[in-house]
Amino acid sequence: QVQLVESGGGLVQAGGSLRLSCAASGRTFGRRGMGWLRQAPGKEREFVAAISWSGNSIVYADSVKGRFTISRDNAKNTVYLQMNSLKPEDTAVYYCAARKLVAVTFTANDYEYWGQGTQVTVSS
Repeated sequence: QVQLVESGGGLVQAGGSLRLSCAASGRTFGRRGMGWLRQAPGKEREFVAAISWSGNSIVYADSVKGRFTISRDNAKNTVYLQMNSLKPEDTAVYYCAARKLVAVTFTANDYEYWGQGTQVTVSS
């Protein structure tokens, strides 16, 4: 089994920054593509960013491109999401997810394991 634990969420003013972390554990973690997705109240879960196991392939949703940066440290089994220039519309629960394959994916259904989520609230 794979366990994912997010941290780093909180309340921030518009224009501020937060850094989310996702620590992965489990004997079978292996080489996995990782992603961040979010879900705002009353809305469907949406893709934010994804990174391949090697880190050579990275994709972002258009809504966060240029503001968010995804990265990973495979030695620590940890994935990060640096969020800058935050906007009120970024308010959501942010989920870390892992898939079986090494490549990136936009699709929530492609991820096998999910963290419990961390709340990000951006005030105007």
